[in-house]
Amino acid sequence: MSIMKLHLQWKDIDELVDKLHKEIIKSGIKIEKVYGMPRGGLIPAVMLSHKMNIPLTTYMYTKNTIIVDDICDSGQTLEEVLADNPTAVLHYKSKTSTIKPTLFAKELTIDHWIVYPWENPKSLEIQDYKNKNFIG
Repeated sequence: MSIMKLHLQWKDIDELVDKLHKEIIKSGIKIEKVYGMPRGGLIPAVMLSHKMNIPLTTYMYTKNTIIVDDICDSGQTLEEVLADNPTAVLHYKSKTSTIKPTLFAKELTIDHWIVYPWENPKSLEIQDYKNKNFIG
């Protein structure tokens, strides 16, 4: 059984990054660097870095570094990062995630598969990858 896909456009990403930037300012968290989780978090991290006029780093465990990802779906990725750093995502699926990011631009209560504009529009859902043994 396949779930519905929600295809986002670049203007959607711009709006989400703007909202995330406002959430960071509102939070009062001191941030000196931005780190993007490899693959999904890299592009929003670069966009946020430019918007905040702070450097992007390739080393996430430095003090005052925010860890950015595109989505917190199951929560598994964010559970693997250092807990002392704040986390920020474009989308947070509160019904399926085992962890809540520090900040998020949009909470999703529907179970759609999000396809970001930097991804292949025909990309497989994670369940399909697992079924084909592409990942562990």
